[in-house]
Amino acid sequence: MHNIQRKLLELCNDCNLGTLSLREIGSRIGEKFPQKIKHHLCQLEKKGLITIDNENGIIKRVQKGIIKNTRMLSIPILGLANCGPATAFADENIEGYLKISSSLVKKKEKLFCVKATGDSMNQADIDGKSIEDGDFVIIDSEKRTPRNGDYVLSIIDGCANIKRFARDKVNNCFVLLSKSKRDYPPIFIDKKEAASYMINGKVIKIIKKPIVN
Repeated sequence: MHNIQRKLLELCNDCNLGTLSLREIGSRIGEKFPQKIKHHLCQLEKKGLITIDNENGIIKRVQKGIIKNTRMLSIPILGLANCGPATAFADENIEGYLKISSSLVKKKEKLFCVKATGDSMNQADIDGKSIEDGDFVIIDSEKRTPRNGDYVLSIIDGCANIKRFARDKVNNCFVLLSKSKRDYPPIFIDKKEAASYMINGKVIKIIKKPIVN
């Protein structure tokens, strides 16, 4: 995220930007060009991070959870998660929000989502859906003690990774397995190295990348 956008989001926590001119907003964050402020406000709105109501003079941050007076949920998107080797660094800065009907997701709280990259989970089965490049993967952040066969978002040396979890009794370790048409080697995690391995939650739903004709 651009540094100006970060500053604008922080300023949104302190005041309603809709009551300030572009020049006044710029002076508060150290930016002298009003057009840059306008551009980055528009970018934040496109990402779903803020709402702009020019008619009523309101600019505010979008909050996660149930959207008032609707049957919609707003689930924060926390960046990319790799489905192959762990190469995409985990980034806990919210990049936007996934708007989804509440009827499509059973649980309503403690959820976030990531966008999948790679093809190593294209034969996974989560309610009949695989995980392919570009799909949105919804994670329950409270489910951090997985069972054998659960699909999890894990962090390995600071990298976000989606895999199938298993306990390997023979080697006394954890194993992260790919489910793909291609032959990807498993990832073995020594239980003694828990400091560099963290489960951020269980995969509970896949929202497939839309195909638009």
